[in-house]
Amino acid sequence: MTAQRHKYEYKVNPDTAAAKVIRMVGADKRVLELGPGPGSITRHLHENGCRVTALELDEKAIEIVSAFCEQVHPCNLNDAEWPALLADADKFSAIVAADVLEHLYDPWTTLQKMQPFLAEDGYVVISLPHVAHNAVVACLLNEDFEYQPWGLLDKTHIRFWGMKNIQKLFEEAGFKIIEADFVVRSPEQTEFASRWRKLPAKTRQALACNPFGNVYQVVVRAVPQTAAGNGLRLESQLVPSPAAGAFSAGARGSRVLGFFISFLSLTTRARISRLLQRLGIPH
Repeated sequence: MTAQRHKYEYKVNPDTAAAKVIRMVGADKRVLELGPGPGSITRHLHENGCRVTALELDEKAIEIVSAFCEQVHPCNLNDAEWPALLADADKFSAIVAADVLEHLYDPWTTLQKMQPFLAEDGYVVISLPHVAHNAVVACLLNEDFEYQPWGLLDKTHIRFWGMKNIQKLFEEAGFKIIEADFVVRSPEQTEFASRWRKLPAKTRQALACNPFGNVYQVVVRAVPQTAAGNGLRLESQLVPSPAAGAFSAGARGSRVLGFFISFLSLTTRARISRLLQRLGIPH
């Protein structure tokens, strides 16, 4: 949503939020993407046969992403009138906001305003940072809550969520979550590794008991509450170990294996992780 944000370039390997967003959107969809930034996700959606309309603030980003879109509207999502830009648009199969809502003053209303633009069987795909990661807790215990150039405490983030808050965000906007996936990183794998190491060993062990303490980002697919079927509770979902979460082409030396793993459900990956652990196979 800002020039600073557009310095990010998503590396679309299987264990990133971007890859999970692309998988959840699917192929051959009519997509509205909010805040596409440099267009890394947009490009893959385009390659998957999706027809993308984008809303973007940054002029340079608009120049780049236009190559992968049917339409790009210059737009500040903090302007409450942004839906007027889509007044004549057809309904969308999917609406994407990848690491966008945390940059907005009123993400609750923004999410709510997406719903009228969805087709009858449409859904939203949203990725959000998880501020309750153990690495951020370590910062708080060290009395050191300092914004960073990137990551969980990116200096352009103005909204923060824990797992319960993410659930409430969607419910209050009239959505139910039907699919969830997590980007998992141990504290040592984050930008706050040095803060984590400053904690006493007993404190680190206690924090490790939190089943969501290694969740770095949350990616969800959600539908209007009026849609058929039940939603899911984020707090009831299985979280793979950091090793399983990082089970990608780079980690295993196989790009093909990493690619196929990215299409497995969170539950399936967690089961594979437990099986490998029981067999004593490193992963």
